[in-house]
Amino acid sequence: MEAEGFSLLLDFGTGSLGALQRYSGLHTIDAILLTHLHCDHILDACSYVVARRYAPDGKLPPLPMYAPSGAPERLAAAYSVSAGEHPLDDVYTFYSLQPGTFPIGPFRVTVDHMNHPIETYGVRLEHGESVLAYSGDTAPCDSLLRLAQGADVFLCEASYLDGAVNPPGLHMTGREAGEAAAKAGVGRLLLTHLVAAWGSEAQTYEEASMAYAGPVEIARPGARYHL
Repeated sequence: MEAEGFSLLLDFGTGSLGALQRYSGLHTIDAILLTHLHCDHILDACSYVVARRYAPDGKLPPLPMYAPSGAPERLAAAYSVSAGEHPLDDVYTFYSLQPGTFPIGPFRVTVDHMNHPIETYGVRLEHGESVLAYSGDTAPCDSLLRLAQGADVFLCEASYLDGAVNPPGLHMTGREAGEAAAKAGVGRLLLTHLVAAWGSEAQTYEEASMAYAGPVEIARPGARYHL
């Protein structure tokens, strides 16, 4: 999310670092927010350590990172550093998330707990009259509807297919994402976190479109959305 020359990165999973360089720039980030500490949402934050710590012109200043409790230890362990140390403090300044509203740069940020097996947050970003809501990883829950209420763009996960015997309390289907978008009265639904191993992009899109009458899109690498 970008506003007033400030860039906030939401999640930093595997493959994100390449996309960042391709579509924005290696050093364009001003802050990072991690919704939860599962590997597919954090691991490139470890790779990014090298870019900031060992830059040819010298180490870059620590970058603000907003994340669930335990993030310093989790990232340090993934970076292969001894347990109990916080050696990434020279790269990131860590702020622990908790439900509520706070500023990050020009954004008004609201986070709340989602329905996922570990500490996980959904995110509402406001700037002026524009609102982006992001589900993170979650199964259906009331807190998601509150965060998404009236959002211009709702970036929502849709990992499972409707009708299958899916694990409970973990992820959403396209239908559930569409129902959440309809209940929250959002302006546009962007589907993300589709899992190719057991999913179907076409079916997920169809499920969401049947439950939500507004515009539905599949989030694509490099796509830009103006709010």
